[in-house]
Amino acid sequence: MLSPKEVVNKWVDAFNAGDVDAIVGLYDEGATNHQVANEPVIGIAAIKEMFTNEFLAAKMVCIVENIFEDGQWAILEWKDPLGLRGCGFFHIVNEKIVFQRGYWDKLSFLKQHNLPIE
Repeated sequence: MLSPKEVVNKWVDAFNAGDVDAIVGLYDEGATNHQVANEPVIGIAAIKEMFTNEFLAAKMVCIVENIFEDGQWAILEWKDPLGLRGCGFFHIVNEKIVFQRGYWDKLSFLKQHNLPIE
């Protein structure tokens, strides 16, 4: 059985490969992904659509700085090659992500990738 930290390491590998199917395979069917800069995304189909759209919009890379584990939770501290930093909290049950919350600076991300500012 994979630990929460191991699941998050698999998530990072899939994210860095831009492999939406592999990413989505790590989520529970009814999972919630809440990037606090955006509205929560609920359900695996919506999460797949979110990642598909995000990878079409920008080249994203997650460089792990730390991964901490506490019971069913893993906490990911990350940076990207452009200097953006953030963290994510993953609640993992039976090797599936049931809840994810991420904190990062959306304005900096949009500017770094020359995307329209909302």
